[in-house]
Amino acid sequence: MKNTSDILIVGGGLNGPALALALAQTGFTVTVIDALPQTALQDEDFDGRGYALALASQRLLQQVGVWQHVGEDNAQPMLEIKVTDGHAGQGPSPFFMHFDHAEIEEGPMGYMVEDRYLRRALITALENEPNITMINQRNVVAQDVDVSGVTLTLDGGDMLRGQLLVGSDGRKSGTAQRAGIKRSGWDYGQTALVCAIEHEKPHHGIAHQFFMPPGPLAILPLPGNRSSIVWSESTATAQAIHALDNDGYIEALRPRFGDFLGDIKLAGKRFTYPLNLTIANAFVDERMALVGDAAHGMHPIAGQGLNAGLRDVGALAQVLTEASRRGEDFASLLVLQRYQQWRRFDVATLAAATDVFNRLFSNNNPVLRLGRDIGMGVVGSLPGLRRSFVREAAGLTGDLPNLLVGKAI
Repeated sequence: MKNTSDILIVGGGLNGPALALALAQTGFTVTVIDALPQTALQDEDFDGRGYALALASQRLLQQVGVWQHVGEDNAQPMLEIKVTDGHAGQGPSPFFMHFDHAEIEEGPMGYMVEDRYLRRALITALENEPNITMINQRNVVAQDVDVSGVTLTLDGGDMLRGQLLVGSDGRKSGTAQRAGIKRSGWDYGQTALVCAIEHEKPHHGIAHQFFMPPGPLAILPLPGNRSSIVWSESTATAQAIHALDNDGYIEALRPRFGDFLGDIKLAGKRFTYPLNLTIANAFVDERMALVGDAAHGMHPIAGQGLNAGLRDVGALAQVLTEASRRGEDFASLLVLQRYQQWRRFDVATLAAATDVFNRLFSNNNPVLRLGRDIGMGVVGSLPGLRRSFVREAAGLTGDLPNLLVGKAI
């Protein structure tokens, strides 16, 4: 059977298309298979969802030709981050951490971009790339690997052939399941309430993380007097709050949010996401690799989910491209293991950090609370530590792929 493309990517969310662009620009032919219709990805109405993109992630999107289509007015720079601890309705602890982008030379720590603008920019970039074929509204029902490649069977019976298969199909990845890859992790007993709000006063590009015993509340600046909210509660409480009407929802949010931005009201839809830690026991198999949530899903406490996925994208694209240029079989397990080795330690470290932070802060133990408040005060008072936290938030630490430092592969 003739190859459809060099590389078949299952999953048309954010990481899959970004990887397709990175690979296509180095000469690979790529087919992306997505279960959703393209029209569902082009909705111009604001639905409340936004993404916190670290500076390194923004650099990757710029390198692969996506950022140019987002639009400067649609990206809100994150200039400061304030981290506090306390109880709903009682205000924050006097101990806090404050991180300012001025402590690094590279620019803002990152950008907030609404889902609708990022997806539209990805679709525009994909349409401009002749090496990419998009297949929408189709599901993969079978995958077969042999010594020379991978064959996918779609619903309806159509078959696709490629040298490498990449699963970018979420935490319940069918690609991983069909390959027999199991997952490790646990449920947090928490659910994230996600929405956007309009507020009276300007946010000045400041992101806030307020830790409360049931879970953290992130307030992330969007363009204009709007912010994205990621609010973690115990699952039972979250379900009860989500069941309220919009007025009741805002009344539940207000004591947790405070009045520092004036009056608030909902902008867009409301969503809930169960929170868990889930990591694939292997990121690669014969002629197959996993990226993004298909490889790892973690607590949103540090807003690193999409950023970790884009690191996968940069690393896999670089490994495959360099192997191909050396004349290697880029889809061989030997090559793919370089990608796994590159990413597994970083993913394990990030997963452990988010897990520890969530357990440390999502409780009302007075001894732990005293310890973490003192710790925040110490970090906030030491310039060297603050700078390292700022660089971490900007995604500038660790062994970065070329695309994340603003270089071509």
